[in-house]
Amino acid sequence: MYYNVINAWAFWYLFHSFQNPLPWATCPLNSNRTGYEEECEKTSSTQYFWYRQTLNISPSLETSGAVQWEQALCLMLAWLVVYLCILRGTESTGKVVYVTASLPYCVLIIYLIRGLTLHGAVNGLIYMFTPKLEQLSNPKTWISAATQIFFSLGLGFGSLIAFASYNEPSNNCERHAIIVSLINSATSIFASIVTFSIYGFKATFNYESCINRVILLLLNAFDLEEGSLTADNLNEMKDYLMATHPQEYAQLLPQLKNCSLEAELDTAVQGTGLAFIVYSEAIKNMEVSQLYSVLYFVMLLMLGIGSMLGNTAAILTPLTDSKFIASRFPKEVISGVVCFVNCIIGLIFTMEAGNYWFDIFNDYAATLSLLLIVLVETIAVCYIYGLRRFEKDLHTMIGRKLNWYWKVMWAFASPLLIISLFIFYLTDYILTGTLQYQAWDATQGQLVTKDYPGYALAVIGLLVASSTMCIPLGALVTFIRKRLKRERVSTVA
Repeated sequence: MYYNVINAWAFWYLFHSFQNPLPWATCPLNSNRTGYEEECEKTSSTQYFWYRQTLNISPSLETSGAVQWEQALCLMLAWLVVYLCILRGTESTGKVVYVTASLPYCVLIIYLIRGLTLHGAVNGLIYMFTPKLEQLSNPKTWISAATQIFFSLGLGFGSLIAFASYNEPSNNCERHAIIVSLINSATSIFASIVTFSIYGFKATFNYESCINRVILLLLNAFDLEEGSLTADNLNEMKDYLMATHPQEYAQLLPQLKNCSLEAELDTAVQGTGLAFIVYSEAIKNMEVSQLYSVLYFVMLLMLGIGSMLGNTAAILTPLTDSKFIASRFPKEVISGVVCFVNCIIGLIFTMEAGNYWFDIFNDYAATLSLLLIVLVETIAVCYIYGLRRFEKDLHTMIGRKLNWYWKVMWAFASPLLIISLFIFYLTDYILTGTLQYQAWDATQGQLVTKDYPGYALAVIGLLVASSTMCIPLGALVTFIRKRLKRERVSTVA
């Protein structure tokens, strides 16, 4: 429902990538054309383009605002593309996946070659491979890692089960499980190298720009000789000027920024901020920026569409397998209704406060519920259906017995790890206290922390409940049906 809005944003950026210069490369002029927009001057051109020109974001969740029709049209386009891809079910989806799965690797290879040749890329790679052991005690680290692996593998969403239902009974699922897991992990490392090389370039560029601004300010303020101030002797010259000209230096001090490469690298960004702010900021400083922008957002679209195909397959497969629905409506109609309904609901995320609602769905609809769903699946297979019966089923499929590793992972390691993550999540929730969100303050040109209003907390509760209550409700319905069936049989007898 909400995920396809990312594809809508990718379409928006892709359409703007053909402009020269890129629209997020510089701040726009104000209405009088006497200077730049005040909001843009207080932040960066990339953040301004994202928060103001793309989202036209409201100052808080309470101010809903109107639907942004440019974003709404992009969302409709995104759902139209998804509908055309799933029109014939797995017949059309399978062909599309070849493109959505292979093209991103080609773009990543291009970006890897370009990224490693960028100035400062080594700084990003060193930052990536430097371990931060203190983060291991942070529950959010483990929650984020688990959520990431669940998303990347599609665990708990139903997409794997939906696609697997079309496999032949003799399919070697053990081999495929190993291959998919290894490719997923290798792709994550590969993509991280690309990301951190570009992130290092962006951090180094910002750090050196900050140094140059400070040098220029000191040269003009103290009428120093050109070339007397460099990045190497900047700190020594600061101390010298502070000692020899204390009053003048004190007046200038508020304008002197403390430039630090480590601080630039520590500015952690994830999610939409990484995809649409950090990358676009790095791209604007590259040569032939339009080409790299088009490549990047095409890759983002391919990844987003590929994910949407899996998500919609999890919905459409049980609907098309239902005799009651499939006998009355063709696949095209079922797919169209699902896409249309989700598109209409998704218009909420194109409002001025839509990004706040997107964060709510992204943070609470598929985190705690994923842990619970995967835990229930594991317990149901190992302890209700029975590990021995499951082992026999797999022996029939692949023609040999499974080794002890799989049994230990399924029966003990996986449930314990998921329960631990569940406890981490609840602990983090208790320690956090009141749930808060990041709102954009146009007057300051930065994000500020605000408390969720009461109705937003109610929606969060409903999201978590709707994702998790289907399990006990489904079990209750099945129990009641079997109980009634037994009573009918006993009555007849």
